[in-house]
Amino acid sequence: MTGDGAAEGLDLSKYDEEQVRLMSEMCILLDENDKAIGAASKKHCHLMENINKGTLHRAFSVFLFNSQNELLLQQRASEKITFPDCFTNTCCSHPLAFAAELEEKDQLGVKRAAQRKLEHELGIPPEQVPLDKFKYLTRIHYLAGSDGTWGEHEIDYILFIKADVQVNVNPNEVQSYKYVSMEELKDIISTADEKGIKITPWFKLIDTSFLYKWWAQIDDLDKVVDQDTIHRLL
Repeated sequence: MTGDGAAEGLDLSKYDEEQVRLMSEMCILLDENDKAIGAASKKHCHLMENINKGTLHRAFSVFLFNSQNELLLQQRASEKITFPDCFTNTCCSHPLAFAAELEEKDQLGVKRAAQRKLEHELGIPPEQVPLDKFKYLTRIHYLAGSDGTWGEHEIDYILFIKADVQVNVNPNEVQSYKYVSMEELKDIISTADEKGIKITPWFKLIDTSFLYKWWAQIDDLDKVVDQDTIHRLL
């Protein structure tokens, strides 16, 4: 396991207490081929000081669609340490370094983490998003700074799921949410800068490179699955 090195003494007192607590969760460290090579705290993994030295971890991005094929977006809470107030896809987080979420067969570890975080962030009951309903499409590898201190460097598993769900947001995680059609999302993205709307960098990358062709096949996703590739969006 990896410690926080020179950044160990970083003062987190200005941040939200619950978000600081979550920074102690242990993420899965990777090599560039998505092989698990160890574990390190969420804090360690998200400090640009460590990212600039090559620290890379596993993540997932969930895109949840209702029966009208509308995508559920969330706006991250102001309390978030990385990318606060940004709009993004339904749920973005990390499998943790324990046995159930390390399991790689059929991406079960990532899917379990997705189910766990959909409940934690959005209050979606696990039975409404069963593991076998998640469709793993592909992986993206990206790096993005949040500010001078924090950032992301992830291999991100893309998970689609179609389900009508009950949403009861955790306000410490999510400040707002909305369902959007494809055309509505295109308008949000294209006018975000002029309207002062902040979008997470991974969501921008996925929107630009892949999202609409995937969305167009929401009822026949096997046509767009590319499970062996890691797309390097660096």
